[in-house]
Amino acid sequence: MTIGKSRPAAAGIAPGLHFIATPIGAARDITLRALDLLAGADVLVAEDTRSLRHLMAIHGIALGGRPLWAYHDHNGDQMRPRIIAALKDGRSVVYASEAGTPLVADPGYQLSRAAIEAGLPVLAAPGPSAVLAALCVAGLPSDRFLFAGFPPATRAARRAFLAELAQTKATVVLYESPKRVGETLTELCETFGQTRQAALCRELTKRFEEVARGTLAELAERFGGREVKGEIVLVIDRAAPARAGAAEMEEALKMALRDMTVKDAAAAVADALGLPRREVYQAALRLAGAT
Repeated sequence: MTIGKSRPAAAGIAPGLHFIATPIGAARDITLRALDLLAGADVLVAEDTRSLRHLMAIHGIALGGRPLWAYHDHNGDQMRPRIIAALKDGRSVVYASEAGTPLVADPGYQLSRAAIEAGLPVLAAPGPSAVLAALCVAGLPSDRFLFAGFPPATRAARRAFLAELAQTKATVVLYESPKRVGETLTELCETFGQTRQAALCRELTKRFEEVARGTLAELAERFGGREVKGEIVLVIDRAAPARAGAAEMEEALKMALRDMTVKDAAAAVADALGLPRREVYQAALRLAGAT
C-alpha cells in the first residue's frame, strides 16, 4: 500500500467521544469523515495502536504530538477514567476499533456507557462493518437479522448457544475462528438442520475474499476437512415458519366468517397463517356450507 501525502488537520472537531469505523480489509474503505476526525481530534484512542498508526500513515495523517492511547479488554478499567477525564476537560476524543465498527465484538461498549453516564457527548461516524458486508453478499433475507457474535469456545456451551438460536425468526450472523469453523458448521447441521441455507464469508474486502453459499450440510462438507485461514462471518437463514394445524385454521376461519365473505375470510386467514389460499378457501366453503 502506498503511503499517502500528508492530510491537513480538520478544524472544528466538536468536544466529545467520537466512535469511528475502520476498514475490515481494504484501506480505502475508510470514510472521509473518519479521516477528518483522525486528523483533527485532540486525543486518539485505539484498540490496537499499531493498526491505527499504520492506517493513518497510509492516508497521510500525522499524529503531530497528540496522545495515542491503547484501550482494549485488558486495560479498560485503568484507561476509562483517563479518557473520561479528557472528555470532561472539553477535548475531542476519537476511538477506533482494530477493524470494523466499534462496539460490534469490540471493547468500546463500556467506554460508551461510562461517557453517557457522565453526561458527555457520544457520537459515531458510521462506516465499514463485517456484519453488514456479509449480509450484502450472502444472498439471504436481510430485513430482519440477529448478530450473535462469537459462539462459545467449549463444545457443550457452543451447542447450547446454537440450539437457542435455531428457531430465531431472523437471519443469524455469527463470527467464528477459522480453527473452529468446521466443527461449528457440523454442530449447526445438528441444531439448525442440514438443509438450512447459509453463507460462509471469509476475508471480506481483502485480497483472498471468498463467499461460499449453500446448505449447512454442503458448507460443512466443504470446510470440515480443510485448513481455513482468515476472518470468518457465517450468515444463516431464518427458521421456516411453523405450519398451522387444521384446528388452528378452522378456528381462525370461524372468527373471520363472522364479518367477511368466504373469499375475503380465506384470503385473510391464509395470509395470517402462511397457508396455501386454495386449501384455506376449500375449508372456508365447507364451514360456510355447514352453517
